[in-house]
Amino acid sequence: MSSKRTDQLSRNKRRAISRRPADARIDTSDIPPLGDEFFANASRNPFYRPLKQSTTVRLDADILAWLKAQGPGYQTRLNAILRIAMLRDGDRSAIAGSRKSRTRL
Repeated sequence: MSSKRTDQLSRNKRRAISRRPADARIDTSDIPPLGDEFFANASRNPFYRPLKQSTTVRLDADILAWLKAQGPGYQTRLNAILRIAMLRDGDRSAIAGSRKSRTRL
């Protein structure tokens, strides 16, 4: 696609965005407020699938053997273990900064 065509698309998109009503002008009076009860019963989208990224990880031999000994799917199990640790940790890692080395679970 040529640069001129790309610039034209960008210009058209900017025009379309500028014609949208400002958020303050959108009528939301017909939308009921969502209270604590709604969020207490809410669940994660069952169709949500996080994007996977291929990487290389160096693991201790005994850890890898333990994961593989449980049968096929050791990478999926490793991902689940790491996800549980990440969710348990919550936002603490964001507060502490990503450059600090942390080995605790």
